[in-house]
Amino acid sequence: MSGFLVVVKTIAKQSGTALTVTNHPSNVIGMKRANSVDDYIKTSDNWQDELVQLRGILAATGLVEEVKWGAPCYTSNGENVVGIGAFKSYFGLWFFQGALLRDDQKVLVNAQEGKTKALRQWRMQSAKEIKPATIKRYVKEATKLVKDGKSIGPVKKKPVLVPAELKKALQKDKSTEKIFNSLTPGRQREYAEYISEAKREEIKQSRIAKILPLIKAGIGLNDKYR
Repeated sequence: MSGFLVVVKTIAKQSGTALTVTNHPSNVIGMKRANSVDDYIKTSDNWQDELVQLRGILAATGLVEEVKWGAPCYTSNGENVVGIGAFKSYFGLWFFQGALLRDDQKVLVNAQEGKTKALRQWRMQSAKEIKPATIKRYVKEATKLVKDGKSIGPVKKKPVLVPAELKKALQKDKSTEKIFNSLTPGRQREYAEYISEAKREEIKQSRIAKILPLIKAGIGLNDKYR
């Protein structure tokens, strides 16, 4: 997977989305998490000029510039409105309540159909695609949604279904099983989905061998991205 398809479940909680650790700007073009917007732009391997342009456009919208999850985020009264990100093959914006925008230009995409509910992305592959007036209009609409209290709420999570292979491995080591059971439902789900997504048995077993030390340490699969 590339670009926005790398997920971040922390964003999901904010936007009513169900993401995996492949679609967040803090997970692209190097794994370093920036402490400032200047740092984020400076350490991006690609699209630095384009990020500067997007930052300039957003600076004129009255939103507050912050850094969340290691990437630039713009808020209104503490509520997330829009973010910017640079990726290997493209750069762009993501709107936290993008599913509620009119999107008359048909530029917004859903990174994970059937999973992502609110978050929408605007991907660009050249500076020519940066349309300041259109971006400001979209941001203005997104900001109004926040001020009006309109949002798509978090998806109610289903009970964690631990795959049989992982359950069997945990049962062989009661101390590790106890630690797994003490993890938050979100972390348990990340591990369960990681094993369930593997199609072949050998890959499932390889993944189990990889995650058992993390579980023993009480670490979530995606903690390094948070």
